[in-house]
Amino acid sequence: MRNSKLTRRDFMRVGGGAAALGAASKVTFLTPSFLAAAPRAVPPSDRVRFASIGTGVRGCEIMRAALACLGTEIVAVCDLYDGRLTGGQENAGKQLPTTKDYRAILDRKDVDAVLVAVPDHWHRKLVEDGCAAGKDVYCEKPMSHTVEDGFAMVEAMQKNNRIVQVGSQARSSIVYAKAHEIYASGAMGIVTAVEAWIDRNDASGAWVYPIPPDANEKTVDWERFLGSAPKRPFDAKRFFRWRCFRDYGEGLPGDLFVHLLTGIFTITGINRTPLRAATMGGLFRWTEDRDVADLVWTLYEYPEFRVALRCNLNNESPGVTKVMGTKGTLEIKNDVMTFTPQDTRPRPESYSIYGWPEKLRNEYFREWRAQHPQPEPGKFSVDAESQVFKAPDDYDYVVDHMNNFMESVRTRQPSVEDAVFGNHTAIACHMANYSYFQKSMATWDEAAKKIKS
Repeated sequence: MRNSKLTRRDFMRVGGGAAALGAASKVTFLTPSFLAAAPRAVPPSDRVRFASIGTGVRGCEIMRAALACLGTEIVAVCDLYDGRLTGGQENAGKQLPTTKDYRAILDRKDVDAVLVAVPDHWHRKLVEDGCAAGKDVYCEKPMSHTVEDGFAMVEAMQKNNRIVQVGSQARSSIVYAKAHEIYASGAMGIVTAVEAWIDRNDASGAWVYPIPPDANEKTVDWERFLGSAPKRPFDAKRFFRWRCFRDYGEGLPGDLFVHLLTGIFTITGINRTPLRAATMGGLFRWTEDRDVADLVWTLYEYPEFRVALRCNLNNESPGVTKVMGTKGTLEIKNDVMTFTPQDTRPRPESYSIYGWPEKLRNEYFREWRAQHPQPEPGKFSVDAESQVFKAPDDYDYVVDHMNNFMESVRTRQPSVEDAVFGNHTAIACHMANYSYFQKSMATWDEAAKKIKS
């Protein structure tokens, strides 16, 4: 997600969340994780020393989240643009060793973990090399640039016995954890459909970022940026707006679908690749200097239910995830979660029987009332009202997610969002893109580990 106009935390507080609170009779504030609720001392032996590889806006955000965790220390930064090396030190609050060669970071003996916030086409290489160097890795989403990349990253994690965590913060959110509790209780009945969306309506949301005035071939290591991508002359737009191009990113599915899918997986407890995906979309408004869509709408087939996802860069609305069951509807809008029961009490037919003769209709009503007697006085039950749950105003799920990573590094316990989990959400994004660009249904071939038409 992004922080256009508002900070990330401010954006999570406003919009539909305020409307939900205004309409509710009672709001339950959720309890933060142990990090915020019960700070504890971390002995020097458990201090996690980390380095940031990629110090653009997202890299600096997760760097600050890591520094907000207990017992952490940043020791170096790496980026391919001079200005970001300076910006990385400014965000760290101290002078640090800097480099444009990530291998110098991995060679350092004082680095326990690395934060990877680079274009998608570099994720596999950095995770593989980081794990091989004995480092634990926090990798921004989407985990992979291709299906093949994802399985190679899972193998690197498992082969080297390293902690790998993917950066989709809903996985650690107390709001989504509460939603999972309700889902798992059975209170929703049979869930058949999920829909979710994140929409934007400005240049920043469409990744049309301003280009720093000092960006040139001397301040940017262009050849290293290209890496495995096709070779081409220096292009500052491709460097700073890389999400607009398939050579380096996965477009809207990779940037935003992955957040929605992570939330859905967390609520429902599933962790799998969809069976099929069908995408419609187009490039309507942001047509210059890009080859990815500005509107994507995908329908996924999972064995348990169907999922409809939308991202639209041409109209802003609050982000929503809605899970629909036979007994209730669960909706998350920003940092507010509402569970609304469905009224499933038995009722006599009130429509089709009015085409019957009056005598038959009256007989139907008498028989129905005999089969559904009214409860005795004092034994009436009333369906529960909507329940509303909200995170505290100062809650930051990015810090929670980073703290979960740091705790895994210390304890060697599995990550809450390891490479297997991240691979499943990434494959779903790849399937959405495959369907869009191939103009066909995308089907997952589990045996071959490939997408096919």
